[in-house]
Amino acid sequence: MTSVTLVRRIKASPDIVFEAVTSAEGIAHWWGPDAGPVLLSESEPRVGGSYRLRFRTLPGAEHECTGKFLVIDPPKRVVISWHWTFGGDDPGESQVEIILRPIEVGTELTFTHSRLYNEASQLSHEWGWTGALRKLQEYFARDA
Repeated sequence: MTSVTLVRRIKASPDIVFEAVTSAEGIAHWWGPDAGPVLLSESEPRVGGSYRLRFRTLPGAEHECTGKFLVIDPPKRVVISWHWTFGGDDPGESQVEIILRPIEVGTELTFTHSRLYNEASQLSHEWGWTGALRKLQEYFARDA
């Protein structure tokens, strides 16, 4: 098992970023590795609540993931289980943790996707999440 950890600075307060990483509306703005569209965004951000997301990449591949909210601690931390319904390269269930910390310019976001199956899955997820977090930063940079 392996993991990916990425740290980003977001130009918005932790409560606003928390909403963007947990609500269906917020997620629709940044999910996916490139400028391809989010096709479906469902989210029940409460412990035990579920989420389901489908996106299409620019080359046209569709991907869908689903899972449960394991920890909800607004506006500091969220942990979700992660499973590819289709289009993903990791056969098992993994876990995503997002920690938000207030800083002078907004929020420091620490994103960890753990329990990944192998190194190939780690590299693929690192590429995907790097793109998604870039979109999240750009989303808030537009509003700043």
